[in-house]
Amino acid sequence: MSDKTTIAMKRRHISTTLFLFIALLFSCKEAPPVFQHDLPSSNQPWTKSQFDNDSEKFSFIVHSDLTGGERPRIYDVAVEQMNLLRPEFIVNVGDLIEGGKPDSTSWIGQWDEFDERANKAKAPVFYTGGNHDLTGNFAHGIWEKRYGRSYYHFLYKNTLFLVLDSDDHGSIRNDEIEKMRNEGIRILEEEGEEAYAKTDYANLPERSYGNMSEEQRDYFLEVLQKYPDVKWTFLMMHKPMWDSPQNERFAALEERLTGKNYTVFNGHTHTFNYQVRKGMDYINLATTGGAQNNSRGRSMDHFLWITVDNEGISIANLLMEGILNRQGFIPAGGDTLVFEKK
Repeated sequence: MSDKTTIAMKRRHISTTLFLFIALLFSCKEAPPVFQHDLPSSNQPWTKSQFDNDSEKFSFIVHSDLTGGERPRIYDVAVEQMNLLRPEFIVNVGDLIEGGKPDSTSWIGQWDEFDERANKAKAPVFYTGGNHDLTGNFAHGIWEKRYGRSYYHFLYKNTLFLVLDSDDHGSIRNDEIEKMRNEGIRILEEEGEEAYAKTDYANLPERSYGNMSEEQRDYFLEVLQKYPDVKWTFLMMHKPMWDSPQNERFAALEERLTGKNYTVFNGHTHTFNYQVRKGMDYINLATTGGAQNNSRGRSMDHFLWITVDNEGISIANLLMEGILNRQGFIPAGGDTLVFEKK
């Protein structure tokens, strides 16, 4: 190696070292305070200088059903409104597509359309399956090809989210219910609602309350055992499984959650209902574009804004008709729509 080459290498080494030293010097400088002012220490025109900006705090949105005869444009307005609010993520409680008879082309097209609409949200959207999405093994097969398992969990900032499949009755029972549902749909289309109300499917307990397989129960029991020290647990599902006369599998999850902080969200009824069960909030959302039913209570288009921090949670119920853009209008031309059945 020549002397010139050795000198050049030493110069490069010195330059690199100097660069790293300067970078380290600047990185060690203290960041400027978040809040700055030039007023004296007393007589300040504000209540406190401790801001509600804990690094562990986060907010997310829960939205509800689109189906049972989706009302045009409501969900598209909801996505624009959620983009105005800027949650960290969005979760729903199922019935995202209409579904129907086994027809892979129809189902794939419906899921393609919903995916395209949901992808317009700035935040990630986590799917929960409802009866329109998951009744029967055929519907489960479509879901699994597109999205994987129909029940799952995730952690975010030491907060646990359980996303349940309330139409997971086991393979054999799934087939039986699918056949009853297909027959019910045929009678509804050919003979009307009065005849449909007398069908086996219309009077099926699982249609109202849902259920879960033993495999799903065991999966969530294992998850809860694996994460015993989370600060809060949220359960997302479509049907209110706890209302079923045969709710032993869901009851096993409630038993495992005893003494812990948790909240349950569901949809399905298209009617808002709040109840306290086992000392915890169980909230049945109404609609976010689905057909409305106010025969048993309030039915409105809305979503929930949930904030989590180390002190607990807060839940705000946001009516879509009241979320306006900076110009004072409901976004996406929503001022022409009706958001609540009176």
